[in-house]
Formats: sequence, structure tokens, C-alpha cells
Amino acid sequence: MTRLAALDTAQAARVLHEVREATLAGQRAPIAPRPVIEQSWGRMLRNGVDPDHDFRSGLLPRDEVRRRREESPLRHALPVLRQGLLSVADVAQHIMVVADAEGRVLWREGSRPVLRKADGLGLQLGADWREDVVGTNGVGTVAVVRRPVQVFAGEHFVRSHASWTCTGAPVTDPRDGRLIGVVDVSGPLATMHPATLAWVDSVAKLAEARLRELHLASLERLRATAAPVLARLGGRALVVDRDGWAAAVTGMPYVRRVGLPKSLVPGRRWLPALGACAVEPLAGGWLLRAEGEPSASGAARIVLDLTRPGRRVLTVETSAGSWSRELSPRHAELLFLLAEHPSGRGAASLARDLFGDPSRTVTVRAEISRVRRYLGELLLHRPYRLSGDAEIAVLLPEDPRDLLPGSSAPAVADRRVAPATADRRAVADGRAAPADDRRTAGGRPGA
Repeated sequence: MTRLAALDTAQAARVLHEVREATLAGQRAPIAPRPVIEQSWGRMLRNGVDPDHDFRSGLLPRDEVRRRREESPLRHALPVLRQGLLSVADVAQHIMVVADAEGRVLWREGSRPVLRKADGLGLQLGADWREDVVGTNGVGTVAVVRRPVQVFAGEHFVRSHASWTCTGAPVTDPRDGRLIGVVDVSGPLATMHPATLAWVDSVAKLAEARLRELHLASLERLRATAAPVLARLGGRALVVDRDGWAAAVTGMPYVRRVGLPKSLVPGRRWLPALGACAVEPLAGGWLLRAEGEPSASGAARIVLDLTRPGRRVLTVETSAGSWSRELSPRHAELLFLLAEHPSGRGAASLARDLFGDPSRTVTVRAEISRVRRYLGELLLHRPYRLSGDAEIAVLLPEDPRDLLPGSSAPAVADRRVAPATADRRAVADGRAAPADDRRTAGGRPGA
């Protein structure tokens, strides 16, 4: 959009239409599409999305929309979103759309005339706006790349959406970094403004700040409950909330967060940061009583799942159970690079891999420290590497071009193999290029 900034809206839409038609026909476009749009179009072709077919999956029943609303953390941030977006959106002939992490529209408010136009596009309550269902858009594409994106006119993959503009930003849960939804401002293309992207992103960050305040308040309440319990105990123990955030500690250095299994139950468990523990339920959380020193010996397998665009899940399987967590984009990059280099990487090498700048070692060390909070002694140092006692498996997407979409890390970009001729042939034929069948990587047995 930068090169189109000086054009009026109608002219910009015409230029983007020409860019889109030429690109999808495998011809030379007057200007190159923006990378985030071009990459999204490539995913659509590989996934078989038809640019001429306005496909709509079934709407969720009202009861299911209501259930998802009640279970979504986004409901606590709605006042912030409404205050920050609705008053301006209504005047500017936009609507506010809030979708969950699966791309389902849970809230939709704003200008009534624009809401009616949105109905015609299928942007309704309960609608499925995942990228691989309706094409490039300000909800589904944002959920894949995990950063703010504006999609204007012909940048939409499906032709029937070319009269629309949408600007979305991700909202992540401050407790664990997982995507909990997307907030989007949409409207007719004539209402587009370049500043909308920064505006929507700022309000999304305010919503995350509100969720962070609520989380800290809940930890304070748990701390009050935990104080008399810990006062009666000897040895190493701590109280954490359901997501592993520490509210109180005794007999050991403060631990900010402990990685917990997906379904933790009372009893004796092994946790990376603590080793063998006695787990007891507590109102709003868990009491963890450490029975020995942390040890990685209980680890059997570490699995990094990157199989789908937007999916970044780490699973640790041990003889005492398993746990999983969704990774932030940066942590997914780090663990992918460590799995690629089983002998280890120094901070300068990782900085070069991530940023193209070996001097950014402070940033690398800070992120490694955060990863160690949930991997414990499975993450070694001097050099940084994953434990040699564990089997490491990295599950890769079928097409290497789908590896960690949105990542600008040079080392990740080098691993995205994009056969240009196959791409052009696929675009011209309206189909996906042949996929690479490789699905695992890493230098450990079983990888």
C-alpha cells in the first residue's frame, strides 16, 4: 500500500485489481503485491481455495455462539474494544468484528448500513472466516501470521470481496501467549485509511493490557489463599494458578511460571522446572511440593509441531505424563533453530539466525531465559541446545513455504524452499504446486 498512498481510493483499487489478476494468471504485474498478501495468495492456491467461488461454511447455531462467548477471555476485553473502536468506526462507516482463534465471528457491532453489507459478504455472527475457507482477509490471515494486517479491495483472494476493506490485529492471552482471537475493523473500500492499521493494533494491545490486569488481580487473590497454606509447610513448594503462574513460593528461589501438563490431576508428577512433585488442588490453582532436585532424566520426547500455518505447539512427553503449550512466534523460531542444530548455537549465532545481526545477543539471552521457564533443564547452555537425553521431533508443513508464516528470521527464510517455476505453473493453472513430503527434522533419533 505504500506505493499506492498517493492514489485515490478508486484508482488504488483498480491498480490492485490489475496486480491480482496478473499475479493469479502467472503474468508480470504492474507492481508486486505486498509480501504478506503474496504469501497468503500462495497458501490459498496450495490449499485449493477457488478465487471465483465465494465459499461459506455453515454459521454456528446461536447457542454455540453464546457458549463460545461465555468461555472466551475476549469477553473481558469487550469494553476496551468498544470504547476504542466503535465510536470512530460508526462515524467512519466501519464495523467492529471480534472473532475467536478459530476465525469464528463472535461479536459484530457498528454502522447498521455497513452491517447489512457485511451480511451480503457472509460476515455474520457465527461465520467461519479462516483464511483457508474464505481466502485472504483481515481475520483469517491475521490468525495465520499473528501480526496486524490490512487487506484492501483486490488484495482479497476471493473476487466477490474486492469491494471491501478490512484491518485486523491479533489478541493474545497474556498468561500463555496463545492466540485467543482477532479484532477487525471492516467496511466498504471507500472508507479505507492507512492509519486504520495502527489504530486497530493499538486498541488490540489495550485489550491485552486489560487481560493482563485481570490476571494479576487473580494472582493476588490466589496469593492471599496460599499464604496460610505455605506457612505450615517445610521444604520447597509453590502455589500456581491453572496456567502455571506462581502466586507464592517457599523454601526455593522465586519461579515466575511452571510448565504444566495440559490436563493436570492430583498426585505425583514430573515437571521440567521442579522435577518430581506432589500436586494438590487449591482454590483457583495448584499446590506443588517439590520432592527432589529438577532433572531432565524423566524426559522421553520433545515434539515441536509446525505442521499448519499458524500452528506452533510444543509437547514434552515423559514417563510421568506429558504437557503441551502454544508457543509465541519468537519461541517457535528459537526452538526450531535449536532442533536444526543439535550440537548447539551460541548467542551470537542465534542472533544472526533470527535478526541477521550477531550483536543482538541480549535479546537472544532474554528469550532463552523465558523458554527455560517451561523447559527447565531440557534446555542447556554453553552452547544453547536441547537435552541430548531427549528424542527431538519437529513436525513440518507439507509445503516448506508454509514454515512459520510471518517469520522474518533469515535462517527460517532459508528453510522455505519455493520452487519458482512450480509456483508460476500452479498460479497459471489455478492449483497448488507439488508439496514436499518431508514432515520431520532434527538431529535426534526418531526425528
